Amino acid sequence: MKITIFGASGKTGLLLTDQALAAGYEVTAYVRTPGSIKQEHPKLKVIVGNLNDKLKLKEAISGADACISTLGGGSLTKHAVEITAGIDNIVGIMEQEVVPRFIYLSSIGAGESLYFMPQPVRFLIANIMLRVPLADHNNNEQRIRNSKLRWTFVRPGGLTNGPKTGDLKHGSEKIILKGNAGISRANVAAFILHQLSDNEYVNKSVWLYE
Repeated sequence: MKITIFGASGKTGLLLTDQALAAGYEVTAYVRTPGSIKQEHPKLKVIVGNLNDKLKLKEAISGADACISTLGGGSLTKHAVEITAGIDNIVGIMEQEVVPRFIYLSSIGAGESLYFMPQPVRFLIANIMLRVPLADHNNNEQRIRNSKLRWTFVRPGGLTNGPKTGDLKHGSEKIILKGNAGISRANVAAFILHQLSDNEYVNKSVWLYE
């Protein structure tokens, strides 16, 4: 299977790229900065480009079986306008190139999962600290939801640098989260890869924590 990863040089994206290659996938990694991926592998292709470069995006998407976004803004106070526009470009090109499967890394607190967080955590985390990033995720999710794609929104709790253990909880039903609800990026990456061969959460949002 051929997959394209956007945000492949980020913390989760690098883990996802490594795990995908180890599992035998052919990976196209789309990055903004040359040299941001040091790994060399016969099944790895790195494309350097911006999210507004539609020709580069088409090169990355054409021929893929699925695309994955681990893109994330670097600010808690400024909207990631480039990423929001980039998701719009990616979705449009995926539809044109008939690449149907899109997995989008979002966050608990986006969409209806905002109400899975108990007070006062919801107010402190979602309504204040992460208000801007969650608004961006909501906009991106809405664009993807309105597309013709077979999408999955992966909404993990707080991301950590812990190991891949496979010990995690996930679902799409309404819940009330308790405690920290954190999860390692390595476990998130493994869960995302599993969605490529599993239809349980197609056109669904899935919460995820350890």
